[in-house]
Amino acid sequence: MTAFRFTTAGESHGPGLTAIVEGVPAGLELDREALDRDMARRQLGHGRGGRMRIETDTVEVRSGVRHGRTLGSPIALLVANRDYANWEERMNPWPVEGFEPEEVHLPRPGHADLVGAQKYGHADVRNVLERASARETAARVAAGAVARGFLTALGVEVHSHVTRIASVVAAERDSLAPADFRGVDDDPVRTLDPEASKAMVAEINRLRKANESLGGTFEVIAFGLIPGLGSHVSWEGRLDGRLAQAVCSIQSIKGVAIGEAWDVAARPGSEAHDEIFWSEAQGYFRETNRAGGLEGGMTNGQPLSVRAAIKPISTLTKPLRSVDIVTHAPAQALRERTDSTVVPAAAVVAEAMVCLTLARAYREKFGGDHIDDVRAAIDAYKARIDAR
Repeated sequence: MTAFRFTTAGESHGPGLTAIVEGVPAGLELDREALDRDMARRQLGHGRGGRMRIETDTVEVRSGVRHGRTLGSPIALLVANRDYANWEERMNPWPVEGFEPEEVHLPRPGHADLVGAQKYGHADVRNVLERASARETAARVAAGAVARGFLTALGVEVHSHVTRIASVVAAERDSLAPADFRGVDDDPVRTLDPEASKAMVAEINRLRKANESLGGTFEVIAFGLIPGLGSHVSWEGRLDGRLAQAVCSIQSIKGVAIGEAWDVAARPGSEAHDEIFWSEAQGYFRETNRAGGLEGGMTNGQPLSVRAAIKPISTLTKPLRSVDIVTHAPAQALRERTDSTVVPAAAVVAEAMVCLTLARAYREKFGGDHIDDVRAAIDAYKARIDAR
């Protein structure tokens, strides 16, 4: 099986989150600590709420791995919800004798609550919000950690950094290398600009006191990619479209750009594209990377840059106006435990989605039942394109 795919299941306050990953080749060595490290990174960032003090996410592998190596069969991953102990009666899969759960009738503006209730015929908004919650991304990060292990074995690294929180913007960097990301997780907002970091923390503190939530922007960069992932011959094969869909599927993400998309839109063509050069030592190369490592829907061998904008969280400590979906009376929206901002964590989730998308592209292109087959196919492909 060379088709790489994944799915997740679970609710925010249910027993746990599950991910199933299919199409990982046999023989891939996985690092248990690396999986849990990615789970911990998803919980980072100044401005997180009380849920992060309850959950300490770890990954339990239920199938597909034996003694640290993949078997080629589907990999099942479980992330338990510690908070389920406080919600067992309300979120039990089966009726609880003598207990009648209180229904939620107050949808939040900007959330899936109202439309989800309309679409699926629910009178209780909790039936929607539990699955729509960003807690679901814990399962995505678990699956992404497996994809990252696969990409690491192929010499690919994927990193992220925050570029903006609310009105505070980090200074632009001309170019970035993997070494530049050492210590980014130690920064309270996961930015590479120390001065902007201080201002971002202050902005979070200021708006949190005003009962506001904050959005922002971030960038995910993948290094070491082979040229030719994706395809120009069909719309669904174009890797930029796949990446945009994958990242935009993350809760609260409202926009995705590849490379300098929004900037080059305002430039003349001569300043928008990356000129091509060739030398004996380097082969084909470019001196700029405005395209973000993608041309014609395919990787070109340069670092891949995916940038995204995330809106402020729709659960506010001072709720917005809404309507009771049963009585239609005006009311304040539901108030639940929430974060002030999740921009640093969202960047980690986006890393996972980029890893999963790239893993799928590698599996489609190079196949192979065993990780050594994949490496051999890549080596043969490199030899062919390097000879041209």
